[in-house]
This record gives sequence, structure tokens and C-alpha cells, in this order.
Amino acid sequence: MKEQVYDLQSVANSPASERAAFIRRTYAHLAVALLGFIAVEYYLVHSSFAASLVSSMIGGMSWLIVLGLFMGVSYLANKLAASQTSQQMQYLGLGLFVVAEAIVFLPLLYIATFYAGEGLIATAGLMTLLLVGGITATVFITKKDFSFMGSVLSMGGFVALGFILCSMIFGFSLGLVFSSVMVLFAGGSVLYSTSNILHRYNTDQHVAASLSLFASVALLFFYILQVLMSLSSRD
Repeated sequence: MKEQVYDLQSVANSPASERAAFIRRTYAHLAVALLGFIAVEYYLVHSSFAASLVSSMIGGMSWLIVLGLFMGVSYLANKLAASQTSQQMQYLGLGLFVVAEAIVFLPLLYIATFYAGEGLIATAGLMTLLLVGGITATVFITKKDFSFMGSVLSMGGFVALGFILCSMIFGFSLGLVFSSVMVLFAGGSVLYSTSNILHRYNTDQHVAASLSLFASVALLFFYILQVLMSLSSRD
């Protein structure tokens, strides 16, 4: 079977019709990824093995191992999604990343479902959608290229990871301030990913673009939920 090789025409230099088609495909794949994440997460949270799995994931240094595995899977998923020769590999990468995200989210969403205030998950989801909508409108209306944020976000990501690792090793809580800062960081990541959809991706990279945006949206939701849970526990 002959391998299919995709056109490498960038979105920024493509005709308006191709740009519009690329954007539609990207956000359609994002919607499917989000629905898939919700379905997998709902199954995990309400499964008979959820409590024991959560306990094993967050006990001792287990969470450090989970994060390490997630980073490895994320790297592989991004490589597959960015494949230029196989669309099947692109979809495999996106699906793999969605499942990996659902597993990493399990402890937080299990606690939020059964032990936090009622409606916190729905509130966090609505806030995330509103913020993503506002950021998306800003990028599409201004058409500014925010790719310069890439190095800043990379540096910020390493700093955040350092704090997370130290909190697990030395046993201190990161608290509300850290989660609030991470909401801003995740918002910047959504801004960066959305900007790249307009300016940086090739016209056949809608799967990779949707994976990048899904990761940013998921990160934003994760820390918005943590902020709401922290505020709820203080009431």
C-alpha cells in the first residue's frame, strides 16, 4: 500500500477557503476529543474499581510515577498526531492522549464528584468554556500571532513542574495561590494554541492542532476546578 503524504502548505499562506476548512476540522476534532474525554472519565469515576485505583494513584510516590508515565505517553501521542504520512497514526495519537488525560484526571474528578460541593464540576466546565470562548474570540478578531509566548510558556511549565515535584517529595501543599497562577498559565496556553491554529500549523495538521488545544483546555479546566474546590473547602 502506498503511503499518503500530506501537503505542507501552512494555514497562514493558504487560500481563505482552505483556512476555513482547516479551522472547522480542528474544532470538530476538539469537540469529539472533549466528548470522548467526558465519556471515558464518567466510566472511570463511576466504575467499581474507581476508589481502589484512585487510592493507588495518589498514595506515596505513586503520583510521581503516574505523572512520569503521562509525560511519556503525551510525548508519544504528540509525535503520532503530528505524523505527516499516516492519518491513522494521527488519530491514534489523539485517542491515546484523551485516554491518558482521563486517567490523570481521575483522582481530582473522583474527589470532586463524591466529596466536594455539588455542582463544582459543572461550574468549572462552564467557566472553562466561557474563558476559552473569550480567548478564541480575541485571537480570531485581532488575528495577532502569539507564537512568541512559546518560550515563556515552556519556561513557566518547567517551573510549575518543579513546584509540583517538590510538593510531592517534601509533602507540602501547593494551595490556592499556585492553582490560581496555573489558571493564568493555562489561559496563556489556550491563547498560544489558538494562535498557532491561525498562523503556524499546516493545512493537514488539524488532528495535531486539536490535540494541542485539547491539552490546553483540559489544563485550564483542571486548575479552575482545583480553585473552586479550595474555595469551597473554606466555606
